[in-house]
Amino acid sequence: MKGFMRIDNVPVIAIDGPSASGKGTVAQRVAEKLGFHYLDSGALYRLVALAAMRSGVDLSNENTLSDVAAQLDVVFEGADIRFQSENVTSAIRTEACSNAASRIAAYPKVRTALLARQREFRQIPGLVADGRDMGSVVFPDAVLKIFLTASAETRAQRRLKQLMEKGIDANIATLLQDIRDRDARDSNRTVAPLQQGTDTNLLDTTSLNIAEAVDSVLKQYAGVCAKKHL
Repeated sequence: MKGFMRIDNVPVIAIDGPSASGKGTVAQRVAEKLGFHYLDSGALYRLVALAAMRSGVDLSNENTLSDVAAQLDVVFEGADIRFQSENVTSAIRTEACSNAASRIAAYPKVRTALLARQREFRQIPGLVADGRDMGSVVFPDAVLKIFLTASAETRAQRRLKQLMEKGIDANIATLLQDIRDRDARDSNRTVAPLQQGTDTNLLDTTSLNIAEAVDSVLKQYAGVCAKKHL
C-alpha cells in the first residue's frame, strides 16, 4: 500500500541518561521541533510508584508491583498525565515518588510489564523517547541513541532550581546525595542497568544550556538522516 510504513521502520531517537540530567526537557523539545511523538518512560515508573504508595503496596513486593504496572489506568494528554482521570503531572514529580520509582525500576517483572506499553508509543512520523534503557532494551534499533549526562553537582543544582521554582524547600547536600544514590542503584541493577552503549553518542550538558543541547541532538539526527536518506 502506497504511503504505508511498518512500525519497525518508524524512526526513534532514544535519549538515555541519569536522573536530573535534563534529558526529559531536551527530548520533549526535540520531539516538538521534529513533530514527533514523545515518550517519557520515567513517568510510567513514577506512576507505578504513585499507584503503589496510594494503595499501600509494599515496595519490596515485585509480583504485586508488576500487577500494578500491568493494570495502570493512564492517559497522556500533551504535557499532562492522567491516572484514573486525575491529573497527576505534578504528583509524580515529588522526590518521594522519584526515589520509589528508582527502586521499583530494578524489578524485572515490572520492567517486562511496561515494555509493550512503551513500544506502543512508536508511531508515524517518529518518536523521541527518554529514559535509562530506551536505546539498549526498549528501542535497540533506534536510528539515533544519545547518552545525555552532566556532573552530579550540576544535576543537583538544576534539581534545586526546579524545586525552588515550584515553591518547594530543598537542601543541596541532600539532593546531591540522593542523585549519587540513585545513580548507583540505576547503574548497578541487574536488569537494564543505566550505561552508555557502544553505539550511543555521549552528550555532556554540564556546560550547555537546554537550547544548545537540543541543537546538538537535532544536528546529530540530521546527520543520520543524510546518511540513511530518512
